[in-house]
Amino acid sequence: MHILHVLDHGLPLQSGYTFRTRAIVKAQQARGWEVAAVTGPRHHHDAPATEMVDGITFHRTGRARQLPAPLGEMAEVAKFGRRILAVAKQFRPDIIHAHSPVLDALAAMRATRALKVPLVYEIRAFWEDAAVGNGTGTEGSARYRATRALESWAVKRADAVAVICEGLKRDLLARGVADERIMVSPNGVDMALFGDPPPRDAALAETLGLGGDVIGFIGSFYDYEGLDDLIAAMPALVARRPEAQLLLVGGGPMEAALRVQAAASPVADRIRFVGRVPHQEVERYYSLVDVLAYPRKKMRLTDLVTPLKPLEAMAQGRLVAASDVGGHRELIRDGDTGTLFAADDPAAIAESLATLLSDRDGWEARRARARAFVEQERNWFSNISRYEPVYRRLIAAAAKGKA
Repeated sequence: MHILHVLDHGLPLQSGYTFRTRAIVKAQQARGWEVAAVTGPRHHHDAPATEMVDGITFHRTGRARQLPAPLGEMAEVAKFGRRILAVAKQFRPDIIHAHSPVLDALAAMRATRALKVPLVYEIRAFWEDAAVGNGTGTEGSARYRATRALESWAVKRADAVAVICEGLKRDLLARGVADERIMVSPNGVDMALFGDPPPRDAALAETLGLGGDVIGFIGSFYDYEGLDDLIAAMPALVARRPEAQLLLVGGGPMEAALRVQAAASPVADRIRFVGRVPHQEVERYYSLVDVLAYPRKKMRLTDLVTPLKPLEAMAQGRLVAASDVGGHRELIRDGDTGTLFAADDPAAIAESLATLLSDRDGWEARRARARAFVEQERNWFSNISRYEPVYRRLIAAAAKGKA
């Protein structure tokens, strides 16, 4: 089976998007399938036209003309569509699997129509809600409504739709998409990468001056992640747990503002920023953390979409505490595999974390239950089997249509 993945961006860039893509492709390669990928104009532009990264062949698309919206997006789709078609003519895929945002699905349609190849469109988040989450859009605006309509249009023209969680599926059902056209391919963890929790890196802890109770966040610093609420919770947490410290690993649009907020905190000396670290170094930082905290703010994006990071933390044998938004409730059973606290509420964060830190007797059992959940229900090498029946059904239907 030949699968061509159509992506916004890919390795060697590091993000939750690229890590999910890597997991899908590597698992498909392990099944003996031939797999390649095409990245769009928004991938970095100093890459060669074709390159292999981590055993995956990536075909790159050059920069599109810089024009005001929506002309810029139209130019991107046109250029990306031409590149996808050229690659597809050489690779001869049985399936073209386009991943959100919706521009990727629109670009892929040029090749699927020309070559009469089925299109699977995978939605990891709705583009309009992601724009609200990262501060570049406003819910209910004209652009928001137009993007939502475009998303619905693309979904109805794809041969099958994959989503990463039940929240996204419920939204599509409400838009009138038939249940049998939607499959759920949940976020998972490559247990070969995260399956062996590392011992505490004492040298790194000493370098960072970490000891006592360590609360951590490892990921991207977007506004919707709620890290300002976590920093705001630290004075009350330290009052209850004097040894508590906060370790923030990563970077993003909110980093400068968060650093300013932390510097002004009465417990500024208990907050450590590390910056971005190479992916192969992440395990060292996981080893230092007692509780991984995910204080996402409540909005459509966080209610609908399940994140990847809590699953990685569970696989690492870390305790997880998160806000009670819909995406977290789909992953975490409160008091069983993790702790849920009220979203947008620093006082609730401090109370939940203090209570969790005080209950060390229950830590090992909770870690074991969380890790078992990931192994049994969120392991990529079992999750990937969900694609195969969909692929084979579409390939068979396409063969009948060509006969």
